[in-house]
Formats: sequence, structure tokens, C-alpha cells
Amino acid sequence: MNFSRRRFFHLAVGAAALPACASSAWSQSYPSRSVRLIAATGAGGAPDILARLLGRFLSERLGQPFVIENRPGGGTNTGTEVVVRAPADGYTLLMVAPANASNATLYEKLNFNFIRDIAPVAAMVRVPSVLVVNPSLPVATVPEFIAYAKSNPDKLSFASAGIGTGSHMYGELFKMMTATKMVHVPYRSGGPALTDLLSGQVQAYFGPTVASIEHIEAGTLRALAVTTADRLESLPHIPTVGESVPGYEASGWFGIGAPRNTPGPIIEALNKETNAALVDSEFKARLADLGGVALAGSPADFGKLIADETEKWGKVIRAGHIKPE
Repeated sequence: MNFSRRRFFHLAVGAAALPACASSAWSQSYPSRSVRLIAATGAGGAPDILARLLGRFLSERLGQPFVIENRPGGGTNTGTEVVVRAPADGYTLLMVAPANASNATLYEKLNFNFIRDIAPVAAMVRVPSVLVVNPSLPVATVPEFIAYAKSNPDKLSFASAGIGTGSHMYGELFKMMTATKMVHVPYRSGGPALTDLLSGQVQAYFGPTVASIEHIEAGTLRALAVTTADRLESLPHIPTVGESVPGYEASGWFGIGAPRNTPGPIIEALNKETNAALVDSEFKARLADLGGVALAGSPADFGKLIADETEKWGKVIRAGHIKPE
């Protein structure tokens, strides 16, 4: 059958419009059921706390439950792989954490390539960390902490939420820049690390303010310094590590990701709602209470942050010959 040029043009235009119409309808109907937000650590750690905070907001805004599911293990790789292998339909999301960037170098053989297999959706918050110690440790400042560590090589232990996590990397960077020898004690997540720090099983922790600030205010942990370049509004009396160790700077960041090939309209919808949370006065106040700073932006902005952090901490891992256990 012969078609006129005009008839062919009309059919071609109609066919080209179908994917756009389908995507638009898809985004408008999303979500039509509950969404899993995977926190690849145990309860009580920064990813878990932030996932629950964001999950409540998204549930209210989008009218469907955002269910937080803790999948600790493998330095966050276990939970990350759950999302990598999930259908790319927007119903399984990942609370992306600093460990996702460092693990790209730390682990020689992963079952996934994070930058390739997880689509950045939205950054959520930049979370400073703070060097906290058990009050029984006889130090009150970073110089005293360094002196104590040098006087007691390999006797001072610092906890982390797992090999390759921010709390581990910040401690390793501190060791490198101060020429101190401390024993690294990795846990499955930040919650157990804090529990053992509070009981005195370990002495120090470069922990996110999100998880540590309540203990600092209660006096059950002693804060020596924050890891950021500048002092924090939430802890103005606490100096920075850089005031005693020039050039030291480190901070965590969190956001959400999705399996690669997740439809663009769904990613855009989730990005829009996450950014809406970051300008909501109540949500921002809660982040501030936890010591976090809102980190709004596009999916591309979040992707660049992940790439930059992967490069930065890859250098620390290679220089320190850090290996997973």
C-alpha cells in the first residue's frame, strides 16, 4: 500500500509522541503503591536516620508509604546490590552514602559498578562529622588526642560504621596527616559503633553529627573537633580538626539513587519532591537539629558529587593500602 507524504508525516509524528505520552502518564501515576527505600546499614546509623526523615516527607507528599528497609552488611555493598538488581521502576530506592564512593576503590571485585548501575536521583544533605571520644579518655583537645595516640601507639582504638565508610575514611585521613597509629575497629553500622563507644569498648569515633549530636549535648560523649573546614552553627564552640591539623577536611553527604534505566520522569519527580523537602521549614529545622546542611540540586549535580568523592577517597585508600577484611 502506498502512503502519501502527508500521511507518513502524521504517522511518524504520532509514533514519536507515544513514548513521551507514556512517560508522562507513568510519572503522573507514580507512585501507585509503596516504595522501598533501602538503608544499607543497620538501625541507628546516619543513613537510617536520614532515610526515615525523608521517607516520612515523601509519604505525605506522594500519598504512598515509603518503607525504610535496613540491609546492612558488606560495607553497604549488600544493600546497594539489592537496589542494583531491583526492577528499574522507581519502587526500590537507595539511600546513597559516602561508602558507595569509597567502595569503588576499596573492593577489587564488586558485583556492580556503582556509577554505572545506580542512577543519581537527588542529593539530600551534607553531614559534617565530629571526632568524639568516650569521656573516660584523658584528652579534651585534638593536640592532646594526638599526643596521647603517639604516646600509646596501637593502643587507642577508633570505631567506624564499617570498612570504607565515612567514619573509617576520616580516621584513616587523620592517621595519615598526624602520623599516629590507632587501631581501626569496624562495625556493621554506626549504631553498634556508637553503643560500644558509649560503653568504653572503643575510645574514639569520627561519627556524623546526625548520630552523635544528642550524645554530645547530653555529655555522654566528648566532642574534640568537627571535620569540616569551618565551624558548625549547631556546635559553634567546637573547633575544626583543621585548626590543629592544617588542611584536614572531610564531610559526609547523603541522597537517593535508583537502579539504572529508571524512567527519567520518575527520577525528575523524586528529585523535585526531595528538593521540596529541603526548603520546607520544618524539614530544614530537623536537619539543622541533626547537624546537617540541606544539599539541593539536580540529578546531574548529585552525580558529579559522587564522582568527585569517588576520586578523592580512592587516593586515600590507595595511599593507605586499605583493604577490606
